[in-house]
Amino acid sequence: MEIVAENLTFTYSPKTKGLSFRALNGVNLTVKSGEIFGIIGKTGSGKSTFVQHINGLIKVQKDSGALKVGEYDLTDKKCDYKSLRAKVGMMFQYPEHQLFAETVAEDVAFALKNFNKDLSAEELAGRVRQAVEIVGLDYNEIKDKSPFDLSGGQKRRVAIAGVIVAKPEILVLDEPAAGLDPKGKREFLELLLKLHKDFVKTIIIVSHDMNLVAEYCARAAVFAGGKIIATGTPKEIFSDGKVLAESGLDLPLTASLTEKLKSKGVDIDSDLTVKDFTEKLIYALKNGGRQDERRFFRQLFPRRLFRA
Repeated sequence: MEIVAENLTFTYSPKTKGLSFRALNGVNLTVKSGEIFGIIGKTGSGKSTFVQHINGLIKVQKDSGALKVGEYDLTDKKCDYKSLRAKVGMMFQYPEHQLFAETVAEDVAFALKNFNKDLSAEELAGRVRQAVEIVGLDYNEIKDKSPFDLSGGQKRRVAIAGVIVAKPEILVLDEPAAGLDPKGKREFLELLLKLHKDFVKTIIIVSHDMNLVAEYCARAAVFAGGKIIATGTPKEIFSDGKVLAESGLDLPLTASLTEKLKSKGVDIDSDLTVKDFTEKLIYALKNGGRQDERRFFRQLFPRRLFRA
């Protein structure tokens, strides 16, 4: 399912004098099926308003542009939003706060029951088991437990199971790693890669974490003032000084280090993922690095990096 927005606008409280606010101001964007796509920008830039349009949580206003998600035309008054929401799953920040049922199995099954009222009890249980196991939890061990008795990491996995149980084609995640420690963050993001490979075609990540975007997103869109001011690969976005100045974005660590190295005469041309950056750095070091460059590298990186 491809997402296509054309000149999309949205105004909060349009008829209330003094409270009217234009949150989207002519957004043009295409997200291709199969992408891991980033939506980035400062608070108030319009990114959350935009992604809530994708599954109809916010409706397209009259004469406010066009938005299509696959075969769904969200400007059509007859748009089947229930069917759309089964195909576009959305997980908000701190999704574990939205758990509510008495057992894990009941919580995960909730959305599926709403979307597929004709499922038999056996089919429902099978789909719930599949979703729980895909997110790396033992179904038999936790299915009858209260979700509130689980660890923080387990709660987040149960929450995502409750979204993917409907087998959406698109998964939208708002700050998916918020509140997780470094280990939990890494494990959760690796889970998203697994889901993208085996279960969900398209993942959209809304985030303030530029390291996350550089590491996991193939492309991203930068929102500022209700508009998209840039789209491209993380490398293209984070090497554009004008975009960075207009959006107020921070650089991911790899981009920051690339700039520091370049100021010392060392040009590392990577895609800004940690793996590619590290490999290019080691190659540069091993192939003619001058002594002053070596000294600079050793100030920036741990010694064990240079034993390879």
